[in-house]
Parts: sequence; structure tokens; C-alpha cells
Amino acid sequence: MSSSIDYFSAAIFIMFKQHLRHRWLYPILSLTLVFTIAFGQPLVAQAISWADLLRGGLQVIQGIQLTRLSDSQEVDLGRQMNAQLSSQGIRLLRDPSLNQYVNTIGQRLVRNSDRPNLPFTFQVVDNKSINAFATTGGYVYVHRGLMEAADNEAQLASVIGHEIGHITGGHLLAQMRKSAVQRGLLTAGGLNRSTAVNLGLQLAVNLPNNRNDEYDADRRGLTMISRAGYAQSEVVAFMQKLLSSRSSPAFLSNHPATSDRIVRLRQMIASTPARGSDGVNPTAYRSAISR
Repeated sequence: MSSSIDYFSAAIFIMFKQHLRHRWLYPILSLTLVFTIAFGQPLVAQAISWADLLRGGLQVIQGIQLTRLSDSQEVDLGRQMNAQLSSQGIRLLRDPSLNQYVNTIGQRLVRNSDRPNLPFTFQVVDNKSINAFATTGGYVYVHRGLMEAADNEAQLASVIGHEIGHITGGHLLAQMRKSAVQRGLLTAGGLNRSTAVNLGLQLAVNLPNNRNDEYDADRRGLTMISRAGYAQSEVVAFMQKLLSSRSSPAFLSNHPATSDRIVRLRQMIASTPARGSDGVNPTAYRSAISR
């Protein structure tokens, strides 16, 4: 094996001398020599087939495409996840006035987000647990239990803004790409639709977000709250209320490092204070969610 490599290398050197005047050959000859030396030497480690190398490359390439979806493709993926959630038994509250109330808050925040042109869909889940989550393409879900736990509209808006922040930050798509590559779910044709939907729901509903995504969603949410005129202080107030409660809200178990997030939110509020004071009337809020 090594003798044939030596002959090949000598041949390249002769070609190099013969074509010394043709400078355009330099890059080609250099690359050829590098590949000959790199791939021609016997490997100590276990051999990896070209098929395995290509498969790994395709997984990385196809995975990256998950974070480069067009708005319409992202919305379509979110719509399919929404349909899957319904088929799995999630109960969406069919109360027009309550859904309209949540949608009004959500759209107010969207107009002050990084992606105001993305069509967002806000839905109330008929569940008494304190929770909220988002998938992709603008689909945000708020549990009735979380709405009842909030003291006012600004506190509810702080949670909705946080979930919008996950979508505008592309957090779920990035997690899907990473998880699909790690699990070897990608093929030459990419991640198939059914697998993408199931993986996305598993990550969005059952698994906690990573610390960096949480900080980013908090930052984006606070920016929206401030621009929309809501009281900044209620963002921290609601998190403190949940953190000090005797129960263990699902919203906090899916969102780790709550105490650290509170510290960071306070720092952000101190560095960029806003004069907004909307949404602090508890009586008006109770009337709105009990209609």
C-alpha cells in the first residue's frame, strides 16, 4: 500500500516540474497531494465506510435546514403539530370570549416582537395545571390553570411573551435539528414529516428547554412586555409567586433555573426601565377570565 502511494507521490512531483510554468495547476496539485497523504496512509482506528461518512454529512446538512424554514413552512409544521395534539387528546377550550381575550393580549405582544408578520395562533388548554408552551409557526398554548394563577393581565402577558420569545428565537427548530442528528433520525431525504411532528411535540411539551433558550426567551418576552406598555415588575412578581408556592407548577418544571432567571430579569429591568403600567388591575382581570 505504502509503495504505491510513494509512486503516486513521485508522479505528482514530476507533473509539478513539467508544468512549473502553469501556475493555475498549483492549487489542484497541492490538494491532490494533501488528500493522497491524508487518505492514503493506513488508519490505526477502525475504518469508516464512505457510506457512513456520506450519511453523517447528509444528516448535518438536512438538520441545518430545519432552522431555515420559510414562514409558510414553519406555520405548516406548527399546524400539523396542532392537529397531532388534538388527536392525542389535548382539550382546547371552546370559549370564544376567553380565547379572544388571550388572542388580544398575544397579538398586542406580537406587534412588538421580532417577527410581527408571522401569523400567531393563541389557544387556551382546558387544563387546571399551571403551564404554557409553544411549538412552532406561531402556535402558543396557555393552560386555564395558569390563567387562574395569575393575579392580573400583565402577569399573564409575561408568560405569553415568554412563549412568543421561544418561537421568534427559533428555539424548538434548533432543538429538533440537534436531537434529530444525535438520534440518527435523518435520512438522505431529510427528516420525514411524521417524525418531525412527533419529535417537535416531545421536545415542546415534555422536555425542558436549555438554560440559554430560557434566558433568551425571557429577554425577548421582557422586551415585548415593555414595548406593549405592560408593567415590567409583574414579570418578576408572577415568577416569584410560582416559585414560592407549595405546589410544583409544570410551567417551572419545564423551565429550569427559575431563581437565576429572576435575578437576570431584575438586572434587565434595572438596565432598561420602562414606564408602562398597564395590566395591573386584578378586578378587571378576574372579570375578563371569568366571562
